[in-house]
Amino acid sequence: PESPLAGFSTALSQTPSISSISSEGREDLQVNRLETQIWIKPDMQKTDVDFSEILNAIQEIAKDVNIFFDELEGVNSPSKDDDSLLHHGNLTSTSDDASRLEVVGEEVPDKNKTNGLYFRDGKCRIDYILVYRKSNPQTEKREIFERNIRAEGLQMEKESSLTNSDIIFVKLHAPWEVLGKYAELMNVRMPFRRKIYYLHRRYKFMNRIEKQISRFRGWLPRKPMKLDKETLPDLEENDCYTAPFSQQRIHHFIIHNKDTFFNNATRSRIVHHILQRVKYEEGKNKIGLNRLLSNGSYEAAFPLHEGSYRSKNSIRTHGAENHRHLLYECWASWGVWYKYQPLDLVRRYFGEKIGLYFAWLGWYTGMLFPAAFIGLFVFLYGVTTLNHCQVSKEVCQATDIIMCPICDKYCPFMRLSDSCVYAKVTHLFDNGATVFFAVFMAVWATVFLEFWKRRRAVIAYDWDLIDWEEEEEEIRPQFEAKYSKKERMNPISGKPEPYQAFADKCSRLIVSASGIFFMICVVIAAVFGIVIYRVVTVSTFAAFKWALIRNNSQVATTGTAVCINFCIIMLLNVLYEKVALFLTNLEQPRTESEWENSFTLKMFLFQFVNLNSSTFYIAFFLGRFTGHPGAYLRLINRWRLEECHPSGCLIDLCMQMGIIMVLKQTWNNFMELGYPLIQNWWTRRKLRQEYGTQRKTRFPQWEKDYNLQPMNAYGLFDEYLEMILQFGFTTIFVAAFPLAPLLALLNNIIEIRLDAYKFVTQWRRPLASRAKDIGIWYGILEGIGILSVITNAFVIAVTSDFIPRLVYAYKYGPCAGQGEAGQKCMVGYVNASLSVFLVSDFENRSEPTSNGSEFSGSPLKYCRYRDYRDPPHSPVPYGYTLQFWHVLAARLAFIIVFEHLVFCIKHLISYLIPDLPKDLRDRMRREKYLIQEMMYEAELERLQKERKERKKNGKSYHNEWP
Repeated sequence: PESPLAGFSTALSQTPSISSISSEGREDLQVNRLETQIWIKPDMQKTDVDFSEILNAIQEIAKDVNIFFDELEGVNSPSKDDDSLLHHGNLTSTSDDASRLEVVGEEVPDKNKTNGLYFRDGKCRIDYILVYRKSNPQTEKREIFERNIRAEGLQMEKESSLTNSDIIFVKLHAPWEVLGKYAELMNVRMPFRRKIYYLHRRYKFMNRIEKQISRFRGWLPRKPMKLDKETLPDLEENDCYTAPFSQQRIHHFIIHNKDTFFNNATRSRIVHHILQRVKYEEGKNKIGLNRLLSNGSYEAAFPLHEGSYRSKNSIRTHGAENHRHLLYECWASWGVWYKYQPLDLVRRYFGEKIGLYFAWLGWYTGMLFPAAFIGLFVFLYGVTTLNHCQVSKEVCQATDIIMCPICDKYCPFMRLSDSCVYAKVTHLFDNGATVFFAVFMAVWATVFLEFWKRRRAVIAYDWDLIDWEEEEEEIRPQFEAKYSKKERMNPISGKPEPYQAFADKCSRLIVSASGIFFMICVVIAAVFGIVIYRVVTVSTFAAFKWALIRNNSQVATTGTAVCINFCIIMLLNVLYEKVALFLTNLEQPRTESEWENSFTLKMFLFQFVNLNSSTFYIAFFLGRFTGHPGAYLRLINRWRLEECHPSGCLIDLCMQMGIIMVLKQTWNNFMELGYPLIQNWWTRRKLRQEYGTQRKTRFPQWEKDYNLQPMNAYGLFDEYLEMILQFGFTTIFVAAFPLAPLLALLNNIIEIRLDAYKFVTQWRRPLASRAKDIGIWYGILEGIGILSVITNAFVIAVTSDFIPRLVYAYKYGPCAGQGEAGQKCMVGYVNASLSVFLVSDFENRSEPTSNGSEFSGSPLKYCRYRDYRDPPHSPVPYGYTLQFWHVLAARLAFIIVFEHLVFCIKHLISYLIPDLPKDLRDRMRREKYLIQEMMYEAELERLQKERKERKKNGKSYHNEWP
C-alpha cells in the first residue's frame, strides 16, 4: 500500500517519543531502531497523516525492528502505575499490545518465553524484580516511584503471582542505552583489548627448571584438585585489559553482542544503582529503593537466578545450562569438595564482595593444612613418647602416694595412681613439642595475614579493583530523620546535609560504651554461675550412687559444666544481637558502612567474650587461688574454690575447647543450611498441596526465586563472624589443644561447600556488590594474632607443667648443674611437686567423712597435694618453698622472653614480606604502559580511517592531523 513515508538512513541508538505525533507543529516522525530510520516528509501536515497507516507501514517495512511505545501509553492513560502493565499469572508472559508492538518477522526462541528470564516478548531480559502486595496502602509512593523509573529509561512489566493474586511482580529491564549511560557514570570497567603476557628475562632459567619438572610430572597423575577447564566458560574479561566504559570511545571495546556485553550481575548492579536514586515523593530525602523496602511499599527486591541449578543432562556431555548450573556442578556439589573454587565464576555471578569472602575462606582453609599437619604431629609425638614419659610413669606407679580430697566432706582420699589415665592424656597435649607448636602458630598467624594481603592484591588486580574507590555513601534515613534540622556543607559534594553535634555524638558513644561494659559484666556473671555450679556439683557427684560417676566426679563436673556453658553461650548470643542492634542505632551512625563497622565490632566483642570467658577462667584461674588444705579460700565464705585434677588443669582446658568447638561448629552448620532447607521444603510442600507437583515445576523463575530464603539482613556478617571466632579458637589457646587446627580444617572443607550450596540453591540471588578487601575483619584478625601470642605464653608458663619440669630438670633433679633435661633428669619430679599435709589440720567443714583406713588399714596421718609448700612440722608450716619462687621467676621470665621473641619474628616477617608481589608490580606497570599505547593506536587508527573515508567521498581538508 502507498505510504506517506519515504527515505532510510543509518539507525541511531535511542528510540524517540511517539507521543509527539499528536502535538501541533510537529513536522516529522523519527523512529530509530538498530538498523532502520524512517522519516516523514517535511512538507506533510499533521492533518494529512493517518496514524494507523503509519503503523501498518512500519510493520511491513521494518520486519526486523521491535518498536516500543511506552510514551504513547502515557498519553492515553493519566497514570502509569495502575494495572495497565499487569498480566495475570501465566507461565509464559507476553507483552501488552498497548505498550509494545512486536513485529511479525523476528523469531524469538521459545526457550526465552518459557524460562521466566525474559519479558513476555522473549527479547528483553529481566534484570531486576520488585515485589509488592496490592493490599499495601503505600500505593501513591509506589506509583510515583515506578513512573520515575520509566522516566529513567527502564522498561517495566508486571505479573501477578500464580499462588497469591495479591502478590505482584514488577519485572525491570535496562535497554542498551540506559546501560551505557550509567556504566559510564559508575565507571564500570569493561574489556577492550586482549592481554599480552610478558615474561622477563629472569624467567628463562626458571623455564628450564620447569621443563625438567614437567618431565617428572608426566609420570605422576594429573592434578586432582584443579577444575576441568573444559567445563568452565571462557571468562573473557579476565584475559583482557579493561578500562572505564565510555560511549564516546565505544569502538575501543570488544562488543560481540550488545545483549551480553554487560553480564547479568553488572546489569543488575546498574539497575539497583538507578533504583537507589529514584524519588518516590516530594522532598530531598524521599529517594531510593531501600527506604521503600523499609517502609513496606515493596516486600522484596532481588535479581533473578539464571535458571535452574539442576539439569537432566550431564554437564560433561551436554555442557552447563547456565552459570548457576555450572556453579552447582563445579562448586556447590559435594563431589568436588577436594577441588579448588572457581573464584572467577563466583565473582561473575555473585559479585566481588562475595567472591572475596570465598577467596579469603579458601585461602584460610589452605593455610590451615600446614598448621593442622604440625598440630597432628605434636599430638602423635605425644602418643609415641607416652611410654617413655617419666612423669606419667611415676604417676601410674605411685600407689603409695595418697592425695588429699578435692572437695569438702564427700570427696574421698585417692591414690595418685588412680589419675594414671589423665596423666597420659595430658602428655598427649603437653609435651616437649608444645612450645615449638605455640611459636609456630604465632608465626603462622602472621604469615597467614601477610600472604593474604599479597593474595588479595593479586585478586584485586585480576578483578579490576586496584583503582576502584567506593562512591560517596548515602546518609542513612534514620540519621536524616534525627538531625534534619541541623545542616552543614559536605566538603566532598558541596551539598547541605544533616549534621550531628560533637557533644551529642560523644554522649551517645559514652552510653554505648556503658552498655558494652554492662553486657561484659553479664558474661562475667554467667561465668561466675558456672564456677558455682562446678564447686557445688563436684561434691554432689562425689557422693553419687553410681560408681562410674563417683570415681570420675571431676570429669563429670567439667563435662556437664561445658555443656551448660554452651547452652548459656547460645542463649546469650540471641540477647547480644538485640543489644548490639539497640546500641548501634543509639549511636546514630551517619552511613551504612559506619553502621556495619560499629555493629560488627560490638557483635564480635560480645560473642568473643561470651565464647572465651569460661576458657580464660579454666586456663588462668582454675586451681590458682584455692589456698591449701586447712586454709582453703572460699566464695562468699561458703563454697570452696575448685581445684585442678592431680594431673593438672590442662585436661580441663582441652575438654572445654574440644566440646565447645565441636558443638558450636555443628550448630552453626545446621543453622546455616538446615534452617533454610527446612523453610524451603515447607514452602514447596505447601505449593504441592495446593497446586500439584506438575504445576510447581512450571513456575516462572521469579516465582521460584521469591519462594527461596532472602540473604540475611547483615549480609556476610554471620559467615565472617563464625570464621573469625574459629580463627580465635585455632590460635589463642592452641598450645593447650594442638588438634584445634585439624578440627578447623575439617570444618572449613565442609563449610565452603555448605556456603556454596546455600548461595546457589537455598538463597535468592544477592545483589552483586564490589569491595576491595574484607573490611574491618582484617583488623580484628590482626588483633587476635597479637592476643594469641600473649595467651599462648601464659598457657605454656602458667597452665602447663612445662616450666616446673624445666626448673626441676636443671636445678633440683638428678641432672642438676649438668645442663641436661632428658627423661632421666625427671626422676623424682612427681614427688618433688607434691607437698605434705597433716590430716588433723583439716577444717571442720572440709574434713572428709572417711579417715582413709581403706588404704593402709589405719587412719591416714598425712596426705599430699599439688603445691610447693613446707611440711607441717617446719618452722613456718605450709609456707612457700624456695622451689616455688624459682618456678615463679622462671614463668615470668619465659613469658617476657617468649612474647618479645615471637613479636620480633612477627614484625620481621611482616617487614620481609611485601604487600605487593614483585611480578604483580611489574605487570601493573607494564599494563599501564600498554594501555596508553593501545589507546593511542586505536585513536590513531580511527582518525586514519576517517581520513580515508573523507578522501574516498571527495572531501579533503588541508592541515589535517595526522
